[in-house]
Amino acid sequence: MPAYNAERTLAKTYNDIPKGFVDKIILVDDASKDKTVEIGKKLGLKVIVHKQNLGYGANQKTCYKEAIKENAGIVVMLHPDYQYAPSLLPHIVKPIKNGKCDCVLGSRILAKNAIKRGMPWYKYFGNRTLTIVENLVLGQKLSEYHTGYRAYSRELLEKISFNLNSNNFVFDTEIIIQIVAQKFKIKEVPVPTRYFKEASSIDFSNSVQYGIAILLRLIYYVVWRTIGLQIFKIK
Repeated sequence: MPAYNAERTLAKTYNDIPKGFVDKIILVDDASKDKTVEIGKKLGLKVIVHKQNLGYGANQKTCYKEAIKENAGIVVMLHPDYQYAPSLLPHIVKPIKNGKCDCVLGSRILAKNAIKRGMPWYKYFGNRTLTIVENLVLGQKLSEYHTGYRAYSRELLEKISFNLNSNNFVFDTEIIIQIVAQKFKIKEVPVPTRYFKEASSIDFSNSVQYGIAILLRLIYYVVWRTIGLQIFKIK
């Protein structure tokens, strides 16, 4: 769980995780200003704290490195903001357990009615537009690249150089590009989401910056495919 100021939703998220289904829950706190760390410890989670706010991508890097240290076979990223349903964990990991892929993306688009469920219109429009461009460049047929509900196999995380990626939100796109570049198979499953005040969200300005960053990464990928360059080292 990559966490930042999740005191109001962390316990709800934890309580909805199917009991006995996971071996360990790791909470990485990115210098929250609330009681996220205290609550995580009371719940019995393994809590790791960043002394300063490093960013969403940096948080994920710590999550995955710690999961690998714990000998995880499958690693699921679940936001502790209660936007994605923890009860869907068995659904998320099933394709990896069955050997059908090494990465599962929980798609809000496949679940349909994203706008009716509260997704801001500008996010929906940006999501759909960027996904079309990403599919064209990467040669995929995914419904969404920007979900925060994901599962990875241990083999994938050990072979992908995710530590080279950005410390910011564009990390999510960079790791998918790396997965495609190394020819790992991706599956999608539908996941309905909740939108409410406490759920994490990027505002319009940051969404625009995020979109531009994604387009730059796609250009970098095309250059890499053409002349061969290291993936990734752009901040």
